[in-house]
Amino acid sequence: MYLIGLTGGIAAGKSAVAEHWVTLGAIEIDADLLAREAVLPGTTALRGITETFGQQVLAADGTLDRKKLAEIVFADAQKRAQLEAIVHPAVRSLASIKIAELPDDSMVIYTVPLLVEASVDLPFDKVVTVEAPEDVRVSRMVQRRGMKPDEALARIRSQASAAARANRADVILNSNQPLALLLKDATQLWRQMTVEAANKAGE
Repeated sequence: MYLIGLTGGIAAGKSAVAEHWVTLGAIEIDADLLAREAVLPGTTALRGITETFGQQVLAADGTLDRKKLAEIVFADAQKRAQLEAIVHPAVRSLASIKIAELPDDSMVIYTVPLLVEASVDLPFDKVVTVEAPEDVRVSRMVQRRGMKPDEALARIRSQASAAARANRADVILNSNQPLALLLKDATQLWRQMTVEAANKAGE
């Protein structure tokens, strides 16, 4: 197996890269989807969240009210750290299980926005971060997600810095360019990684 850790800040373009690699034969595991699975009704993580933040973070049907929880944690770094301490271990466990279930010859992308923050220590063969300047990301969030600029900036600054992600990564993909050029760069990197995967398999 060749395991790629794909990260990048919010609105940096990592989803576009992941989707492109899937068309080239990769299997993607998305940490954001695992985070939703980890807090389904009846899970240990959801119990921990309600014990920490109260019943106010639950919707009427007993599911997590993600918007309400976000309002609480994005306004308070300490509360955000409390949430991460509950959710991150659950996501890591789910990721390990899903990776272990895949065939040995798979090219696997683990798309994980909080790779640095969550101290993800899976045995990656390559860590890739997709980056764009802060002002470009704010603009994307305002235009595509309907956020206010200050809200977008708060989300960006709640994550690890671009420098911290770059320090953890083996490769940086620049998304401050037309999408076609980003995907061209991603394709070149994919070809390089498939060669590395073949060499690894032959060892």
